Amino acid sequence: MLRSRIIPILLLRDKSLVKTVKFNKFSYIGDPCNTVRIFNELEVDEISILDIDATLHNRDPKYDLIGDIASEAFMPLSYGGGINSLDKAKKIFDLGVEKVILNSAAINNPELISKIVGIYGSQAVVVSIDVKLSYLRNKYSIFSHSGKRRTKLDLLSWVQRCESLGAGEILLNSIDRDGTWEGYDLDLFNIIQKQINIPLIGCGGAKDIDNVAKLIKETRCSGAGVGSMVVFQKKDKGVLINFPNPKIIDKKLHLK
Repeated sequence: MLRSRIIPILLLRDKSLVKTVKFNKFSYIGDPCNTVRIFNELEVDEISILDIDATLHNRDPKYDLIGDIASEAFMPLSYGGGINSLDKAKKIFDLGVEKVILNSAAINNPELISKIVGIYGSQAVVVSIDVKLSYLRNKYSIFSHSGKRRTKLDLLSWVQRCESLGAGEILLNSIDRDGTWEGYDLDLFNIIQKQINIPLIGCGGAKDIDNVAKLIKETRCSGAGVGSMVVFQKKDKGVLINFPNPKIIDKKLHLK
């Protein structure tokens, strides 16, 4: 089994990093290059950058900025936002990014997954899926375009199709828990992890290292996406880029 990873999920809006609550209510975090430099020093496993406006506004990725971020990152870097063609994915890889993250583009054109995989390999393609629980129906609905558009896709069927098309990882994000510090939706990740054979990254609601450890141990997710937990001092407090000490991570996640 792969070593469990804790992955900061950083949200890019225009040229700045922000943090959302339930995909709304933007809080300014800071400059992306400076933030990546701090995470270098904190020995982060890897980082994901998501441009949350690119698809909404039908624009290309900000290649110059992504290149600057990639040049600063000493850890594996994945990027998503505005990648809706093989040519755009190639430009991202050429900048030094290790993985591309597909969300709305994969929904609109599922074959794009296999096209990119055919050239760069499964390990280079992550499919991100944003979901919200419908309490009346007790069912998870998939949303595209940064949580703005509800789709008719069935969650389990879509996850399995992404795997069959060659995706190397699934990044599953709970819109309901995003930025709330309420803890991960363990039921959601347990359901999905048991149905796929590729790594699953759980995201949405992380509050501390113990909560991350609970996600990893109880759901067998291979990675934990974290946001507010690593960009704020604590809930309702100011911005502070931080990350658990590697010794604490080993103790909580990896040592028997």
